Amino acid sequence: MILVNCDTTKPVARPVAPPDAFAFGPFRIVPKERLLERNGASVPLGSRAFDLLCLLVDRAGEVVGKADLIARAWPGLTVDEGSLRFHVVQLRRALDDSKGGESYVVNVPGRGYCFVAPVHNAAMPMRSNPRDLAANQRAQGLPPRPSRLVGRDAAVVMLAEHLTERRFVTLRGPGGIGKTTVAITLAHESAARFRDGVQFIDLGTLRDPHLVAIAVASALGLLIPVGDPTRRLIEALRDRELLLVLDNCEHVVDAVARLAEAIHMQAPAVSILATSRESLEAMSEFVVELAPLEIPPEDFPDGSDINRYSSARLFTECAAAAGCSLALSSCEGEVVARICRKLDGMPLAIELVASRLSAHSLIEIDELIEGRFRLALPGRRTAPERHQSLSAALDWSYDLISPAERSLLQRLSVFPGTFTLQGARAVAGSPSERGPFSTIWSNWSQSRW
Repeated sequence: MILVNCDTTKPVARPVAPPDAFAFGPFRIVPKERLLERNGASVPLGSRAFDLLCLLVDRAGEVVGKADLIARAWPGLTVDEGSLRFHVVQLRRALDDSKGGESYVVNVPGRGYCFVAPVHNAAMPMRSNPRDLAANQRAQGLPPRPSRLVGRDAAVVMLAEHLTERRFVTLRGPGGIGKTTVAITLAHESAARFRDGVQFIDLGTLRDPHLVAIAVASALGLLIPVGDPTRRLIEALRDRELLLVLDNCEHVVDAVARLAEAIHMQAPAVSILATSRESLEAMSEFVVELAPLEIPPEDFPDGSDINRYSSARLFTECAAAAGCSLALSSCEGEVVARICRKLDGMPLAIELVASRLSAHSLIEIDELIEGRFRLALPGRRTAPERHQSLSAALDWSYDLISPAERSLLQRLSVFPGTFTLQGARAVAGSPSERGPFSTIWSNWSQSRW
């Protein structure tokens, strides 16, 4: 039986200066170093789950309300309880909670969570070897966690659930929708689940589809002969338990589909997350469509909090990062809402436009994006070439489609906005021609247009 002091009305005495490290069971946590160890070995744990653990351990024996936990892990953001539950699950998995009779984090229904294990000061620990920590980080093979994630917490939670159930998931969406950002965030949050960590492979710079298997093997540190790389790669993966993140698959989609399908069927402990502008069309693939950010409606009421909408929240955060703090009066809020609608809630477009507020007023930006100017807006110098402007993102997609698809796209360009299938029939060709309609369906279903 576990007895917990759940009386949050009584203050709990704490030392004036909290210890540099805490110990409980076989674990030691060093908050300043963002380090969790088990019997001296580093335990991978996502950033938000780590923040939750720090707060729970610091207030061990108390019920910590959900609002306090969310404020600690997502400061300044509005997050639903589903995101909190997901990260608590990740934390429990990292601690092997309830296995072997040990419990650390318990849920107090309707109130929050409580850390129930005895905690003591571990201020003078034997420090881990920095080489071991660096090796652990390399094993995960992950880019840094994105510094900004707006309006995507629910998508990360849903994607993680599908990945657990299906093992092979493709995150699909048009260029600039935020697929890579979501994938990297999910990879960081899921690292503790996989014995052999997570490996991120960016296929965006790969031009030869025959090199896909070799690129994956190289990222994993495997020496694979060129002769039959797929077979040798799968042999090396059969006994591994890890997550492979295959990013930017659309330009080598056939090769990735064959490889991912083979890995899924023959390496049962390997999970695969692919990001692509089109689905892989592989056996057992589960496709998740990443939607645009939520945009304010046309009848957005004056005086309402525009930051309720994730597209507007991203706009104001990007503007602040560019040195322009928006007061967001009712007039400014209306302009921001209009800009977000014009940009269809696309994160890349919003980031590019908001970054120009250092040179233009909000009203000027609203007027400029009416024309072709928005396609030429420059982005971060360090971004991939295809994300350095909206024009570059469109060029990347246009270069991937066939001559027949380009011809049809040119015919459909007579429509200034959306169009019906009947309208497409009028400009695409004879009603008896099946080619144009199969092309429309293919591109619509693959997020190419």
